[in-house]
Amino acid sequence: MAYLDCIRLCNNAQLADYMAWRIDGRIYGWISPSFAVHLLTYPEVFQQSGQEITLSTTLQTPEQRTQALDQVMWSLHQQGVIDTWVGERYPVCLGYQQTAVLTVERAAAAYLGIKSFGIHVNGLVEKSDGVYVWVGTRTLRKPFWPGKLDQMVAGGLPVGLNLLENLVKEAQEEANIPTELAKQAVAVSTLHYRQSLSRGLENSSLFIYDLWLPKDFQPENTDGEVEQFQLIPLAEVAALTAHVTAFKDNCNLVNIDLLLRHGFITKADPDYAAIQQALYAEISD
Repeated sequence: MAYLDCIRLCNNAQLADYMAWRIDGRIYGWISPSFAVHLLTYPEVFQQSGQEITLSTTLQTPEQRTQALDQVMWSLHQQGVIDTWVGERYPVCLGYQQTAVLTVERAAAAYLGIKSFGIHVNGLVEKSDGVYVWVGTRTLRKPFWPGKLDQMVAGGLPVGLNLLENLVKEAQEEANIPTELAKQAVAVSTLHYRQSLSRGLENSSLFIYDLWLPKDFQPENTDGEVEQFQLIPLAEVAALTAHVTAFKDNCNLVNIDLLLRHGFITKADPDYAAIQQALYAEISD
């Protein structure tokens, strides 16, 4: 049940607990009623229609919408309602590579329940006794998931970068991986999840990559977000994932995908079919 618990933890959201956020009649996000109260203090931007939140129809262009939301989100951050500020832009869109109707500060993404996208890279090493995985430990100074285990490289996908460009950037920042080596990463899976968190709805798609590394390669963190890296056997990754809370929640999804692909979770497991169905399920509104 442990692997299923990991998957269910990342898919605990009930959309009935949120208010749909519509722009031009289409749903672009899901907002908690408690956060909607703050948004509705800016009626020139956000309005309520029944049990839904709408963006003012006076904001017709992506530029107008972006500017209006920037002012609101910054104001809410200054008030302490939005607890962090990243300084990266996320698209507000209906799906990956679809047209953005505006862009928004990354820290506001979960509050607005918009679709977000990220890359996770498994750092893999083949040894005589099997596959090993580079695992990072998040610094205790991180505002979210401090001290939790993480993939060697992971990061959100901001506006202006494609997946490979973002992978190369994150690989350099998080593990000091040279560009040409990072480009050898192979796309292997895409995972989707919706998780209710203190900030709102994490409505995410993760693009998963495997990167096979030389035995003598040693990742080095350069952005201060990782305390240490450990090279551990895949069997130990399986055991740590089964603890449910050792890794950052969404990293467990990446681990389970890796364990499935390498035969650590097999049809002999009574939960095998349920794990497959839950992990790879498509998500629709």
